[in-house]
Amino acid sequence: MLKPDDFFNLGETPFASLFDNVEYVWEGLKKIKSFLQYSIRPNLSGINKSGPLLEKTAVLHEDRIFMDGFALEPGDASKGEFVVRMDGQVLEGASVLFAGAVLMNESIEIGRGTVVEPGALIKGPAVLGNYTEVRQGAYIRGDALVGNRCVVGHATEMKHAVMLGGSKAGHFAYIGDSILGRVNLGAGTKLANVKINHERVNLRIRGQFFETGLRKFGAVCGDGVELGCNSVTSPGTLLGRNVLVYPNTNAHGFHPPDTIVKLKQNQVILKKRKDG
Repeated sequence: MLKPDDFFNLGETPFASLFDNVEYVWEGLKKIKSFLQYSIRPNLSGINKSGPLLEKTAVLHEDRIFMDGFALEPGDASKGEFVVRMDGQVLEGASVLFAGAVLMNESIEIGRGTVVEPGALIKGPAVLGNYTEVRQGAYIRGDALVGNRCVVGHATEMKHAVMLGGSKAGHFAYIGDSILGRVNLGAGTKLANVKINHERVNLRIRGQFFETGLRKFGAVCGDGVELGCNSVTSPGTLLGRNVLVYPNTNAHGFHPPDTIVKLKQNQVILKKRKDG
């Protein structure tokens, strides 16, 4: 019920080993820093010689960095539709970092076919997977694992968190100390990660008490979760696979797979999803 495999298909993520020897899914949060320390392979060394702000658009292809001589055909990077050409030939798997992006240090690894738009700011350590899109105004604050075909959208902030793959946070989201599977966060979604009294986040699930040992713990969102616009999760929220959270709703606690969380007359209503 609370194991990583209960929430995610770990065969589809490059970060599966984060959950090795993990009993409860939230324990993966405790391993992010060590996972990055031993697995990150920074590959942008020397790209920002004049400082953290990129003054020219750069292309990364097969461990080589090009600052000119290429042509760009923009498209949805998460669908593999962004094309880079050089000398008339397509550079398969080329990644693009646009002028105006900010790379605060060199502890950043970027995968194939990934695009970082102008105005995005990335602090390492951070890993960006393949065919991922970091949009204008995104803020990745470090200790971040972003998997394949993800979107870190406009005005979205992410810190000490994991997107396992196919994770979409397109607009105005906050993702702190959280683990996301193949999910979609509606515009304005906030995953709150600190209790208002700053105490440790403990859980009571079906009559059983769990001490997480975490003072900062946002949410765990299983594969297929959908959070509507302006929804908020309280610290320590667990959403099982295919949970649907309606817009403007505050979700908290544990919600089993295939359920709906919605607000009606200021009361949170739970019910089974018929299309689960």
